[in-house]
Amino acid sequence: MEQLEPDKQRLILKEYGKNVQRLVDHITGIEDRDKRTASAYTAIEIIKQLNPPLKQENDQKLWDDLYIMSDFKLDVDSPFPMPEKELLGKKPEPIGYPKGEIKFKHYGRNIEKLIENAIQIENDEEQEAAIIFIGQLMRSFHSTWNRDNFDDAIILDDIKTLSKGKLHIDLEKVKENGLFESNTRRDFKLPTQNEHNHKNKRSHSNKRRNNNHNKKRRN
Repeated sequence: MEQLEPDKQRLILKEYGKNVQRLVDHITGIEDRDKRTASAYTAIEIIKQLNPPLKQENDQKLWDDLYIMSDFKLDVDSPFPMPEKELLGKKPEPIGYPKGEIKFKHYGRNIEKLIENAIQIENDEEQEAAIIFIGQLMRSFHSTWNRDNFDDAIILDDIKTLSKGKLHIDLEKVKENGLFESNTRRDFKLPTQNEHNHKNKRSHSNKRRNNNHNKKRRN
């Protein structure tokens, strides 16, 4: 009756094949440490040649696999420490998910975080700029699921609800200047009364110069 190969059950990492496993077993059994270390470096290069895709891998992974295939018995001077055997096969820690329900699912949790940050802004102008930016995002999200029934007042009501009344911006100001339009500049600033008066004076002065110029041409 044909006997099974004795090393068949020692194929620890199947992706490398039994020949690489035999090589690792042989290197592990070399008594001279310097020769054993040199042979281990050679084994790494052989693995890269036999498996071209592994050339893109981090060398530490290849050395870790070498230790694993030796059943953590390989004692060499490698550029990386031997991984802990206890970590092999250990299940990763579960990923924590955010707790608490989202108030408006179509906006997502990130909008809630942005609003929380905006509440902390003390400067009024910076806080208003943050509200405008949030409103632009909320409008884009809102329009993807409800294109027919849409108004800036809805966005403002939602901002008020999510901020518990701590964030506010005038609705008429939003509508008149299209502040929640996606192409609106975030650094938008209404002109002051002085700037408005100066602009009117400059416009009136230009009209007078144009009228005088036209009179001279007619003469």
